[in-house]
Amino acid sequence: MNTPAPHRQGIYLLPNLLTTAALAAGFYAITATVAGHHSVAAGAILIAFILDGLDGRVARLTGTESAFGAHYDSLADMVSFGVAPALTALLWALAAHGRIGTALAFLFVAAVALRLARFNSQSGVADKRWFQGLPSPAGAGMVASLVWLMQAHGLDAQRTPVVLVLLPVIAALMVSNLRYTSFKGFDPAGRVPFLGALAIVLGLAVAFTTPALVTFLLFAGYAISGPALTLRQRARLRAGRQRG
Repeated sequence: MNTPAPHRQGIYLLPNLLTTAALAAGFYAITATVAGHHSVAAGAILIAFILDGLDGRVARLTGTESAFGAHYDSLADMVSFGVAPALTALLWALAAHGRIGTALAFLFVAAVALRLARFNSQSGVADKRWFQGLPSPAGAGMVASLVWLMQAHGLDAQRTPVVLVLLPVIAALMVSNLRYTSFKGFDPAGRVPFLGALAIVLGLAVAFTTPALVTFLLFAGYAISGPALTLRQRARLRAGRQRG
């Protein structure tokens, strides 16, 4: 009697290598902020953000998506976009506020953990076009870009209440039910109108002159897009009910 050969479960190298690189960037951010190099930590978190976006796209383009890769990505995200930005914010600004600052840093970490757990539990049924709640990489990117912006302009974070307000707001957006565009259907090789191409060129020119400000505004704009999209959808539903 012939027995079937056991199924071999392999690990795809390229996407998981990118995930490992994102994890390494997050770990480096932790070591940098502990050493007092908060702007370096912010840069490492932003690098992890870029790598995290690449690993998923590479996996989809090469047909190497796997359950292992999805779980590994979530674990790496917890370090790079949960612990690293929270610790950076704590040591950079929140420690001066005592227990309140520590509680806010933990709140951010807990929100990332809840956001990732919900994402994993809904991965098989959720609409791929949207994210439910602000994605944790975007939330971490907003924290990192704020650190970069304030360090670049010599602002004292410990005397500025913006961090105390921003961190719980980001945490609330991550665990909210607001819809955010996933950009998974975006085709970089697709055509764009001439005015769109001109806007991209002008945007790059501005980014080269004030990269910290532009980076923060991009993350802030994406964070605001969730509430704006939800309000617009509710307005359309109300208009449809009134017509009916």
